[in-house]
Amino acid sequence: MPNEKKLFLLDAFALIFRSYYAFIKNPRINSNGMNTSAIYGFTNTVIDLLRTEDPSHIAVCFDVSGPTERHFEFEAYKANRDETPEDIKIAIPYIYKILEALNIKTYGVTGYEADDVIGTLAKKAEKDGYTTYMMTPDKDYAQLVSENIFMFRPAKGGKKPEIWGIPEVQEKFGVTDPLQVIDFLGMMGDKVDNIPGIPGVGEKRAKDLIAEFGSMEGLYENTDKLKGKLKENIENNQEQAFLSKKLAAIILDVPVEWNPEETLRAEPNKDALRELFGELEFRTLSQRVLGEKLTIASPNAQTSLFDSEIVEEEVESASMKTISDVDHNYQLLQGPAGVKTLLEVLKEAESFCFDTETNSLDVYETKLLGLAISTQKHSGYYLALEDDFEGTVAMLSPLVDIFKDRSKTKIAHNLKFDVAVLERYGIQVNGPVFDTMVAHYLINPDMRHGMDNLAESYLNYTPISIEELIGKKGKNQGNMEDIELEKVAIYAAEDADITFQLYELFKEKLKELKAEKLFTDLEMPLVDVLYKIEKNGIKLDTKTLEEQSAQMVEDIQALEKSIYERAGMEFNIGSPKQLGEVLFDRMKITEKAKKTKSGQYATGEDVLSKLKQEHPIVEDILGYRQLMKLKSTYVDALPNMVYEKTGRVHTSFNQTVAATGRLSSNNPNLQNIPIRTERGREIRTAFVPSSKDHTLVAADYSQVELRIIAALAGDQNMMDAFKQKLDIHAATAARVFDVELDKVDREQRSRAKAVNFGIVYGQSAFTLADQLGIKRGEARDLIDNYFNQYPAIKSFLENQKELARKQGYVETIMGRRRYLADINSKNAVVRGFAERNAVNAPIQGSAADIIKKAMIEIQDWLEKEKLETKMVLQVHDELLFDVPNHELDLIKAGVKERMEKAVSLEVPLEVEVGTGNNWLEAH
Repeated sequence: MPNEKKLFLLDAFALIFRSYYAFIKNPRINSNGMNTSAIYGFTNTVIDLLRTEDPSHIAVCFDVSGPTERHFEFEAYKANRDETPEDIKIAIPYIYKILEALNIKTYGVTGYEADDVIGTLAKKAEKDGYTTYMMTPDKDYAQLVSENIFMFRPAKGGKKPEIWGIPEVQEKFGVTDPLQVIDFLGMMGDKVDNIPGIPGVGEKRAKDLIAEFGSMEGLYENTDKLKGKLKENIENNQEQAFLSKKLAAIILDVPVEWNPEETLRAEPNKDALRELFGELEFRTLSQRVLGEKLTIASPNAQTSLFDSEIVEEEVESASMKTISDVDHNYQLLQGPAGVKTLLEVLKEAESFCFDTETNSLDVYETKLLGLAISTQKHSGYYLALEDDFEGTVAMLSPLVDIFKDRSKTKIAHNLKFDVAVLERYGIQVNGPVFDTMVAHYLINPDMRHGMDNLAESYLNYTPISIEELIGKKGKNQGNMEDIELEKVAIYAAEDADITFQLYELFKEKLKELKAEKLFTDLEMPLVDVLYKIEKNGIKLDTKTLEEQSAQMVEDIQALEKSIYERAGMEFNIGSPKQLGEVLFDRMKITEKAKKTKSGQYATGEDVLSKLKQEHPIVEDILGYRQLMKLKSTYVDALPNMVYEKTGRVHTSFNQTVAATGRLSSNNPNLQNIPIRTERGREIRTAFVPSSKDHTLVAADYSQVELRIIAALAGDQNMMDAFKQKLDIHAATAARVFDVELDKVDREQRSRAKAVNFGIVYGQSAFTLADQLGIKRGEARDLIDNYFNQYPAIKSFLENQKELARKQGYVETIMGRRRYLADINSKNAVVRGFAERNAVNAPIQGSAADIIKKAMIEIQDWLEKEKLETKMVLQVHDELLFDVPNHELDLIKAGVKERMEKAVSLEVPLEVEVGTGNNWLEAH
C-alpha cells in the first residue's frame, strides 16, 4: 500500500540554478530568442519526481527578495554571490505559473530563506506522522535529517538520486548526530554564503574537531588542549565562530502554517499547461505530460534573438494546427500521366521544392520510392515511382532538364541528401538552390534545424510524424514500402509544402540579417562541394589496421600485466571505482586524492596526468586507456565502415552543427582521429591513395587563427613576424622573455606557444598555469608580458567584447554572426562564457569561412580544367586530395595558390603542402 503521508519539499532556487547551469554550454533557446533552460530543466525535474517517487503531498519553497534574519546578524552574509542571471529572473514568473498549473503549493516568507521554510514545515509535518524528503543539492540541509526527514539529492550525470538519512549524514560529515552539522558548517565556514568560519579550519580539520569535542561549545571549553597556530586562530575568533554557527543554523520557527490539505497532490490543469508549454515551445514535455503537441507562440509576434535589447511583449498563443485544420491540395501522381502532370506544373514554376522519399537514410544503398514537389503554399504532389531501379530511372528521365534548368530555384531541406539520391537515379541538380536547413542555421544557429521543429516554431503547424506512418523506432518499426500509397503521398506532399513555406519566410529573414551573401556565395556552393567529397570517399588499407589491432592487443596485454604487477593484484582496470580504490586506498600514491561528488575517487585523464611522477603505474594506466580507445573507436571500427562497392570510407559532413561555422563529420568521424600521440598518428597510415598511380596531397593552413587575429587586431609586431616568415612561437618567446631570437630555448617556445593559442580561447592565468605546470603568478606575468609586446591584440580582445555588448553579436570576416544573448549578464560566470565566445567566434569562424571559400574555388578549378584529382577530406584547416601522379605538380601549386588567396588579409596566409603514400606521410 503506498505511503499516504509522503511529503516532498523542493528548494526552488537551488533546483532552478542547477537546471540553468546544466545547459550553460548549450542553452535551450526558443524561436523568440528566450533562454528557457531554467524553466525546462526545473519542470522536467518536477515531472520526473511526480512519476518516479509518487509523493502524496508536495510543495515548492522559494527565497523571497529582501534581507533575511541572517543579514541583520551579519551584513556581509551572501555578499560574494553574483547577481542572479537575467535569464533566471525571466524564468521565475513562468515557473510559478507552471507550478500553479500543476496544482503544486508554493511557499515563500519575507525575511526568511527557502531552507528555513522547508525546515519549519518538515519538523511540523514530522509531528503529524509524515515522512518528508527535502529535495535539494544543498548540503546544509543535512542538519535537519532525522528518523522521518531525509535529504533527496537530485540525480546527476545519469546516476540515481541520493537519499541521505542519519547514517549517510554521519558518514559524510563525521558526526554522530545530524545537529552537529551546524557546528561543522560554523567551524569551516561557507564561501558561497560568505559565512566566515574559523580561519585555518577546513573540512578535514572541522571533522577532527567535531570528533574530539562534539560541538562548537565543546571546542571552546577545551582550547587548552590545542596547540600552535590552530589554538591561536580558534581563541582569537570566538565571536566570529559562534556567529558563523548561528548563520549556518536553519531557522525552525518561521511564521508559516502547515496545512496538509494545501500540499495534497492534485490533478494538473491541462488547459493552463497546454498554453504555457505552447508559448515556451516545450514539445517533448507536452507530449509526456499531456500526450499531445498543442500550443506555441505566434510567429508574427516573435521577439528577435538578435536585437541588442530584447523587447518584452505579450505573445498570443494559438492551438498548433495540423493537416486536418488547413485546406490543402495534395495529389498522388502515378505512371506516365503523373509524370506529364508534374512536368507541366514544374515548367510554369520559377521555384519549386523537392523531397525524396526513400526506404532508408543510407544514401549509397537506399531505394527511391517517390518524389514530392511543391510550388506554392498548401499545395503538393507526390510522384510514386517504379519498383525497380531501371524503371525509376526511365520514369524520371523527362524531369532531367527541369532540375538542370538554371533559371529555376530548387528548394530542399537537407539538400545534400536529396541531391545524392537523385544523382544515383540520373538526375543532376543545378543551381540556384536553397537549403532551408542551412538557411535556418545562419538565422538562428542555437536552435534545432529539423523540419518538424521549424514547422512548429515558424508556421505554428505540427506535421504528420514519420512514426505515425511506420511506428516508433526499434526492431518493430516498419518501412515506407509497406505503407498505403495514399498515406505516403499525403505525408510526402506535406513535407514539400512545409519546406516551401519555410523557404518563403527564410529568404526574407536572410536579407533582414544581412546573411544573404554568406548563404548564396558560401554555404550553398559548399553543399555541392561536400556532397562530392563524400561521394569520392577515401581508400582504407584494412590490412594495415588489422596489423595495428594485433599489435595493440599485445601491447594492451603487456600493460595489463605491468599494472597488475605494480598494484600487487588483479582488478578491472576499466572500472573507475576499482581503479581509484587500488591507486589511492591500497597503493596510496598520493595523500591528496580527489573525489567526485558521488564520493568515489576521481580517476579521469586530467587527474592521472598530474600524478605521473608519483608512481610508474599511472603512465601504464594512461597508456592502457589510450590504446583501448584507439582500438575500439578507430582501428577495429573503421574497416567495418568501408563501403563494399567502392572499397572506400564515405564520411558525412555536417554543415549546421557548430555555431562558429566549422564543419564536423560523422559515420565515421574522421576529424577526431588523434594526431598528438604516436599511436594516434599511426592510424593515418591506413588512409591511402586510390591506386599505385596516385598520391595523397595534404594542404594545411599554417597557424591560420593567429594570422587572422594579428590581421584583425592590426598588431604590427605580430604582423611583422609573419611577414618575415619567422617561427611565430619563437618570435613571441623572444619578445616575451626579452632574449635574442636564436637564444630562445625549447621551454620558452613551448610557453609562448601556449599563450599564443590560449588567447584565442580567453585562457586565464589559472588555466595556463595548470597547462604548463607553473605557478599562477608566473602565468599571470607571462600573459601580462605577452600583452605588453602585443598591445593591439589586447585592445582587439577588449573591443570585441565591447562591440558584442553594444550590438548583441560579433562577426567573422565574411559576415557570419554569432549572437551572444548573455554578453551583458550581471552574472560573472555566464558573462565570462559569452565574452570568450565574443573573442573566439570571429577568429575561429573566420578560419572556417576561409577554408570553405578555398574548397569552393578549388572544386570549381578542378571541374573547369577537367582534372582527375579528387578532394577526399577536410579536417579543420587541412584539405586532402587523391591525385594522379601526372597531375601532382599542378595540384600542389594550384591548391596552395587558391588556399593562400582565398581572402586578402594584411597578414599573408601560408599553406604547407605535403605528399605521401598515406595520409600520415602527406601531412
